[in-house]
Amino acid sequence: MNEVVQVVPQAVAAVAPTPMMMLQMAVQQGASVEQLERLMALQERYETNEAKKEFVAALAKFKENPPEIIKNIKVSFGNTKYSHAGLDQASDKIGAALSTVGISHTWEVLQGERIKVSCILTHMRGHSERVAMEGMADTSGSKSALQAIASAISFMQRYTLLMAVGVAPKNVDDDGRGGVGPRELPTDIKTKYEAEIEACEKMKEAEALWQTIAANCTKVGDVVAYEDLKLLMAAKRKALKAVETKGAI
Repeated sequence: MNEVVQVVPQAVAAVAPTPMMMLQMAVQQGASVEQLERLMALQERYETNEAKKEFVAALAKFKENPPEIIKNIKVSFGNTKYSHAGLDQASDKIGAALSTVGISHTWEVLQGERIKVSCILTHMRGHSERVAMEGMADTSGSKSALQAIASAISFMQRYTLLMAVGVAPKNVDDDGRGGVGPRELPTDIKTKYEAEIEACEKMKEAEALWQTIAANCTKVGDVVAYEDLKLLMAAKRKALKAVETKGAI
């Protein structure tokens, strides 16, 4: 007795045609130059979008197990004391972790009246994104002109990289806080300090104000606000010194 075998047709998943598939079909069908150009432009947009998706996925993979960046450099002068993560440590650790997901990082520096530093993350498929900061040369202390520029660039390289990958450096000792809560100077206080720096008319006034600002930033532990305000104060001191020198002539 012959057994009847019933064949059940299997559902075949529909595959959406890609712009490249459409372009190949158009070539085979003798499409016009204008039609081919439109399809080529569509293919370029498609590849750009796919590259961006892969970049986002790679960065998400990186953030599943980000490297631990420690504030390994201690700074102390006068009544000011704070710690920050060294650029070499941040770049080496983050760079190694990014390379495992196909992303590399570099910086672009533009120098004019102000210095602008951009950290650029680039995926192996070509998509790139950037985070930028700008500021004046760090003329605090007894730095030479070149040292002041290098100090500002190093600071901005460090923070643009950390911002680009979403990694915050950790304190080796966080005073028993257990890593809970951000250490940030309130926005209104920082804005108030910026206005007071701008309003300074005498060098002694600026120096006294800076002592207050440095002490409060150190107390809170906000290194970013400290460095921002330090650059602003350095520019004000330079301007005041120029005025005083001109008046003495």
